[in-house]
Amino acid sequence: MPKAYIDGREIELRPGERLNGIQAAARAGIEIPHYCWHPGLSVVGSCRMCLVEVGTRDAESGRIIMLPKLMPACNTPIKDGTVLVTNSEKVARARAMVEEDLLLRHPIDCSICDKAGECRLQDYHFQYGQGERRAEIRPFTSRKRDLGDVTLFIDRCVMCGRCVRFTREVSGSSELLVIRRGAQEEIDVLSDLPLHNPLSGNVVDLCPVGALADKDFLYKQRVWYLRRSPGVCTLCATGCSIWVEQNQDRVYRIKPRENPAVNQWWICNAGRYGYPLVHDPRRLRGVTRRGGGSAVPLDGNVFSREIPQQLRAAGKLALVLSPFLTVEEAYLACLWIRGLDAAAEITVGPIPREGDDQRFPGGFVISAEKCPNRLGVEEIAAHFRPNGRSYAEWLEAAGRGEFGGIWVAGGYVRPWIDEAAAARMRHARLLVVQDLFPSPVSDGADYVLAAAAFAETEGSYVNARHRLQTARRAVRPPLDNRPAGPLFWELLGRSGLYDPRRVLSEVAAEITYFSAASGEIPDVGIDLRVDRLAEVAPRPGTV
Repeated sequence: MPKAYIDGREIELRPGERLNGIQAAARAGIEIPHYCWHPGLSVVGSCRMCLVEVGTRDAESGRIIMLPKLMPACNTPIKDGTVLVTNSEKVARARAMVEEDLLLRHPIDCSICDKAGECRLQDYHFQYGQGERRAEIRPFTSRKRDLGDVTLFIDRCVMCGRCVRFTREVSGSSELLVIRRGAQEEIDVLSDLPLHNPLSGNVVDLCPVGALADKDFLYKQRVWYLRRSPGVCTLCATGCSIWVEQNQDRVYRIKPRENPAVNQWWICNAGRYGYPLVHDPRRLRGVTRRGGGSAVPLDGNVFSREIPQQLRAAGKLALVLSPFLTVEEAYLACLWIRGLDAAAEITVGPIPREGDDQRFPGGFVISAEKCPNRLGVEEIAAHFRPNGRSYAEWLEAAGRGEFGGIWVAGGYVRPWIDEAAAARMRHARLLVVQDLFPSPVSDGADYVLAAAAFAETEGSYVNARHRLQTARRAVRPPLDNRPAGPLFWELLGRSGLYDPRRVLSEVAAEITYFSAASGEIPDVGIDLRVDRLAEVAPRPGTV
């Protein structure tokens, strides 16, 4: 098997594998500092921060021949016998020179810079820079330029070019460009073509320093106060892996979480800036019961005690599942409603769609299906009701008064039902609605329960490519708001705290589609079609 040698450590190369020096060193547990290189972009080798000594080792004699000059690791292909030295005095001197050159023109405004605490220029200066500053510290002016969706702090830019390459290679919009030459180079846009595309926020993540700033996050929080939790974007069926960053139960920022099987290193602006719905003042709160024409707040424990008896007394039951529910929530809801009425009708609510899928040159897809878990919820519903009616057919039946009690397990983030459809549901003797925001159906419900937002929920989602991913709770829901999982866990009489992992294992053992989820779920999720491609037929609207 081919082998390479990095600082005396031996690494094996898989047949046909193509690595550069930075990637090979990372495999050996060695970090090579860099600014311009990114695994999702083309290689330019412009920052020179990754210079290393490169040589070749003869397989027979073991003799090593080193090149006389340092080479950029990002642009050095690793082959059998390649030797890299990343920790020599020669390399250390080169890195210190690059850092010193960058800081000659870079303003030392870390105290007011949003990037402070996660800035590579800061980190590399203390790790690889000169022991003392040899240039004079001069007053600076922080020049700003509005590029469109983001703000450019011109003096902070180190001209790595990542943002320019992103707009050309990933988003395909090519708004950003480099003007002038040499020490006068700057990032800019044409006056009639500002940076404005569905993926524009990613250039802020790509910027290794504080040059590109997010207008939404600017001067709101210091990053060392933020705590992050792994999550899944719930605004479309792509199901991007994300980090939810919060402080004191308030979400301040959404960032992409690397997942080569789903979203690579990117997220769209809709997912990035969709977090305000978590703290929207219009959200429903607690539990209310309608009596005498007015809504009265109700204690959650009282509701849990009285609702089973009322539903049993109502007659034939029906459950409407939202495609925004997690797999675990949908399963527990079905299990509970069938425990009350073995013949209960189960259907999946309307699937929000907008136009067609948006595809970008870099391979990123924004799904037209604006919900995170249609496939997962449909599989759960089909298991409990194999020949169930479609939502449109079910709605007609509800309008004919076929159901005595209806539970709507919602969680929609946008308006999803009109007055005509809500009027059909109100033919039931007892109507219970669980949702995020008021709607025509909640306005006339007997009981209204406030649902939890995506950042307040823990569980699993199945995206349009049949990949199951899990999300962790990032913030606590508002007082008296209960996520659907713990609520149905309690209604089922299960002891202890709600355990979504235990529920998912139960689902995997009972429903064949989810069988691959019986073990540990890796950070990138699992493909539910593995070894079952012949069994799982593509559904309309999948990517």
